[in-house]
Amino acid sequence: MLDARQLEALAAVLEHGGFGPAAQALHLTLAAVSLRIKGLEAALGQRLLVRGKTVRATPAGQALLAHIKQLRLMEADLLGGLPLSKDAKDGAPAWQTLGVAVNADSLASWLLPGVAASLARHRLLLDVVIDDQDHTHDALKNGDVVGCVSTLAQPMRGCLAEPLGVMRYRAVAAPALVQQCRSKTGAVSVHRLLAIPAIIFNRKDGLQDAFLAQHFALSAPQYPRHFVPAVDAYDSALAHGMGWGMVPDQFLVQREGRLPLEELLPGSAVEVALYWHHWEREPVSAQRLTGAVKEAAGGLV
Repeated sequence: MLDARQLEALAAVLEHGGFGPAAQALHLTLAAVSLRIKGLEAALGQRLLVRGKTVRATPAGQALLAHIKQLRLMEADLLGGLPLSKDAKDGAPAWQTLGVAVNADSLASWLLPGVAASLARHRLLLDVVIDDQDHTHDALKNGDVVGCVSTLAQPMRGCLAEPLGVMRYRAVAAPALVQQCRSKTGAVSVHRLLAIPAIIFNRKDGLQDAFLAQHFALSAPQYPRHFVPAVDAYDSALAHGMGWGMVPDQFLVQREGRLPLEELLPGSAVEVALYWHHWEREPVSAQRLTGAVKEAAGGLV
């Protein structure tokens, strides 16, 4: 049997970023936290933490942290059904926090609006990790979240990958910039396009490269780039003519009253299939989140 106090110490060190902050959070001495971690490592026969200027988990430590978070959720579900877990003032069950990893476009366009009512009804709190849709799966693998929106179709061991639908991204720019990209015949000149900066969400974002590969057969093209990692600022950069970028249909239909954007190649989109990855055996609270996410994605293609 794993020692609950040792598990609590491990989680505190990883969640608070070090032994000192963990000791403060647990109201223990630094030595006591260190002894609990050493005891857990001795019991398991392997290192769980990489110690240095920053403390991080080993693969075994990451697996154990994921286990700890699962235990917390199952315990919260159990206590939620007991009279003693009720708040004496209003009789409401305690709020539960669930970590999710999702790309910014999905979060703002369909996920938050779609799950808001269910979260309030079941008193669930989200701890959101923002990452590119090709990389959110890492947070689930590391045990940081209970589910993620990902482009990967294959689930890892012990998980399910359920299709959510497709988001269509279109290459757009301010009207004046679109005209600069066109030749005398009115067709888009790829050479002119590559001379204009692209607006890219972050360095993991490969949508522009996918667009150029799919519609111009270009591999690893070189072009100037702005990096703007915020949804509203990204739209603003496009609308003010800073460059061209990829925007999902869900955002384009919500732009009424803003500065106009035009599609570079009308009717030409990059389709991104999304999947909801979650543990096959998950607590009731996580099951409710899974149901809410799948229902929220009903508006996708």
